[in-house]
Amino acid sequence: MKIPHTGLEVIDWDEVPAVRYPGETASADWRSREVPGLRVRRVDYAAGYLADHWCNRGHVIHVLTGTLTVELRDGREFHLKPGMSWIVADHGDAAHRTRTRDGAEVFIVD
Repeated sequence: MKIPHTGLEVIDWDEVPAVRYPGETASADWRSREVPGLRVRRVDYAAGYLADHWCNRGHVIHVLTGTLTVELRDGREFHLKPGMSWIVADHGDAAHRTRTRDGAEVFIVD
């Protein structure tokens, strides 16, 4: 990952407005900050959330609270608890989607 020259910024995530994205089931609230070539966000997944698409974008996902399952299209699953991270490259063979039974708060860089 190459972080573009954006200067210095401190982000108070509680001050960033949330945007709700519906999943196949439940929804996720994103608080995002984007600069060219880089997006950082805090995402709050509601209990019962299942993504409505398979994603090919690379991510660094870090679980803050709750538990998150990352499911690969090939059937593999990764179960993440607080303090765990998951990393995948752009456009690899790891199309993935997320789900959570009880809800989760995560920090994502992509």
